[in-house]
Amino acid sequence: MAPAEDDISIEEKRVFAGTAGRTDAYVATGSGVVRVALSADKVGAFDMVAREPARDVAVLPRDTAPDLVGVATADGLRVAPVGDDPEFDRTAGEPNPTVAVGVHDGAFLVAGEDGGIDRVEVDGADSDPTATSIGTVSDPRAIDGPLVAAGDGVHRVNGSPGGIGGEELALTAVGLDDARDVAGAGMPLAATESGLYWLGNGWMTAFEGAAEAVAADGDGHAMAVVDGELRVHAGDAAGTEVAEWDAETWRVADLPVDEAAVALGYRPGISVAVTAVGTLCVDAGDGWRHQVVGVRDVAGVALAVID
Repeated sequence: MAPAEDDISIEEKRVFAGTAGRTDAYVATGSGVVRVALSADKVGAFDMVAREPARDVAVLPRDTAPDLVGVATADGLRVAPVGDDPEFDRTAGEPNPTVAVGVHDGAFLVAGEDGGIDRVEVDGADSDPTATSIGTVSDPRAIDGPLVAAGDGVHRVNGSPGGIGGEELALTAVGLDDARDVAGAGMPLAATESGLYWLGNGWMTAFEGAAEAVAADGDGHAMAVVDGELRVHAGDAAGTEVAEWDAETWRVADLPVDEAAVALGYRPGISVAVTAVGTLCVDAGDGWRHQVVGVRDVAGVALAVID
């Protein structure tokens, strides 16, 4: 693996977040969950915060309490508040192998190995999480916002909890085949075996080829891995979502390592791409920097704003 581009001293790692604020990247791997401290495009300290093999990870933002980190594992969903010493010791219901986790409408969405999709609410430290089944898909792979990527295509979560507004939560198939990943913030995007798609007048092709991963921030910025290359879609100068999403609106990202990205994530002001062999790359607008974090079998990444 390539060496880190930027050597950061121990003292710098302690104070590096003082001017730009801190974001923690949680990386799901076959060895557990690694937390990496970021400040803009500077990479600080990183440590293993959970040692159970992780299949996916998501961060649930909350207004009046610390954000929550949810981890999909072979023993079910593990949840912990964002903090210095997170303890992933909460499981919703009976142990049920989970393969993907996302967040939507104030709760986690979790996919089980059996294809079941549950909405999991975590109200507080003194109450158990509650899980509500909302449907089933074939061979689930990823969840983002209201979208679920599965072997039988892309599905969307419709309705509201408790049927508020007259429609109970349910899954609706919305097309495509062999979906590998989805982005549900802003323009719906889907990575499939045959290409990368955006939702216009039906699913429109951005690129043909094997698309493995996709992520978006809801403001017109997006990243996707197609045929091993990382491609980036930028919003307009005003920060609003641009109207066009065909191939001409994407550019190939010049990552600082010769490794394919497998996990992508956004938080305000930064984008993160993690390779299968554990190199984390971060861009805050001035180009990519990177750090080897010492893990392999990367399965996902999620970002939490700390301050």
